[in-house]
Amino acid sequence: MALYHLTWDLGHLRLTPENWALTPLGKAAAEGIAGSFLVLVGFGLVLAQGPGFRPRPFGLRLARIGGAAALISAATWFVFPQSWIFFGVLHCIALSSVLALPALQAPLALVAAAAVAVVALPGLLAAAGGGPDWLDAPALLVLGLGRTVPNTNDYVPLFPWFGWVLAGVLAGRVWVPRLAGSRLGRWRPGSRAARGLTWAGRHSLAVYLVHQPLLLLILSGVAAVTGPHPRAGEAGFRGAYAASCREAGGGEAICRDTARCLLGRLREEGLWRGDLTPEERGRAVALAQACFAGAAGAEGAAR
Repeated sequence: MALYHLTWDLGHLRLTPENWALTPLGKAAAEGIAGSFLVLVGFGLVLAQGPGFRPRPFGLRLARIGGAAALISAATWFVFPQSWIFFGVLHCIALSSVLALPALQAPLALVAAAAVAVVALPGLLAAAGGGPDWLDAPALLVLGLGRTVPNTNDYVPLFPWFGWVLAGVLAGRVWVPRLAGSRLGRWRPGSRAARGLTWAGRHSLAVYLVHQPLLLLILSGVAAVTGPHPRAGEAGFRGAYAASCREAGGGEAICRDTARCLLGRLREEGLWRGDLTPEERGRAVALAQACFAGAAGAEGAAR
């Protein structure tokens, strides 16, 4: 999670050519990390509660996680008001911990079936053309079954993610009794590195809450000294320009070549910045037209 947030922060502060955390690979990594969190939530629920239900430890844990989730919502409301986190991973963990309590005693087959159903339902609805419109109501966005994808920096709705918590409960109920008497179950940290990892695991909520503000603070200082990466924004510009070009009727190859040509010309002319005067904007439009004509001519000659 820290490595993912480091990648996101570098891109957000324009210290890398593009925000790799927002690429398909980056999004897949984010989903894998969130899924592992939630499987561990279910597994940890089995470890914490044992064969029965211990209300006081559960309530204290829920209060810590719920309070941390509220803190993140409040902080992101001020820092990122257009994309504040109203139901991120900690919100999902808190609510899922309550919803998963029956799974601690339910038949294993029923827990497995519920896990599969919760994970599969969003895909099934999408394949059927989407769920009913009422699922897009703002109050129901926590379910994740509507067609609306809210603009938020962290969105972990109950469907499909609660299914991974149930999968963790299932794994815990199956494996905890087997691990208890095993060599792995008797393991204790011996080296300094192992003790450090163990400490981080036992204080994972604190690590989660502290690491991102700390990373942003450090990297913001770096960005203030070094300025943005020389190629920051290039990939986004090429993609956005090529998309608008295709919408205007240009061919795939022509639009791609035009975007590449225009980026180079804007750099040569000193126009690769956001505060252009009206005269400079006119010059940029002329460069775009010249690049498009050149790309179209080259394709025509190739034919």
